[in-house]
Amino acid sequence: MTFSGTPRPRLRWHHAETELDDFAIVSYRVPAEALGRLLPAGFAPMRFAFAEGEAAMVSAVAFRDRDFHFRFCPPAAISCGQINYRAYVTAYGEPGVWFFGTSLDHPVVAVPRLLWGMPWRRDRIGITADWDSAPARWRLDAGEASCTATEPAAPPGRLDGFTGESHWMAMLTHPTIGWYRRRDGRVGTYSIWHPLMRPRHLTAESARFRVFEELGLTTPESEPHSILAQENIHFDIHTPPRRLRAQRPTSAEPGERAAARPEG
Repeated sequence: MTFSGTPRPRLRWHHAETELDDFAIVSYRVPAEALGRLLPAGFAPMRFAFAEGEAAMVSAVAFRDRDFHFRFCPPAAISCGQINYRAYVTAYGEPGVWFFGTSLDHPVVAVPRLLWGMPWRRDRIGITADWDSAPARWRLDAGEASCTATEPAAPPGRLDGFTGESHWMAMLTHPTIGWYRRRDGRVGTYSIWHPLMRPRHLTAESARFRVFEELGLTTPESEPHSILAQENIHFDIHTPPRRLRAQRPTSAEPGERAAARPEG
């Protein structure tokens, strides 16, 4: 079966839209036990069957925001770098991503941090790319992150840990639900939508993400598992985020899992 993306939820007046330029997902294979210790109760790492054994995965997702705006406002003339640090997890059995934090190169970082308690912080972020060169090149230069990557002559035949293209497309490029630790200690959640990605495979010449190192998930010598990149893509963001309310199962069926639901 070929992965074809997900249906687009109806946009509401309070949702946001943005264009993302020079977009790249830089992924690492990490120990599942180490990732599990960082997650709240009810959350568990997704486990992937790599050639060297079972492990979990995290990604640094870097891009330049362009014309981010809430639908009730005109587009803002903002173009700035952003890096999302995420892990692939399940929450009470539901797949999605856990966000360790976000770096943004703009003063508007105060809005999600103060209004919604999100773990965002200000950082200097430079992202450049040349998609028409041979080979294509992509570069990230930030206060706590750096990566230089080029496009190989041919894409890899397969990605280690995945059964095929539909598997890694669904897992790495298309999680639509995310969770994060709010500043008040509770768990928040939000969702996004974007069209089906058509990523290009890049190979890292050098890469380092200190956020993952500080969490004990990678080392300075760790090499990315993969880099999936795209010149630009549209995103819907279903704002505002909400606090997560974990509901216990009401039936007595053995093995039934709790459901994670947003409040409000």
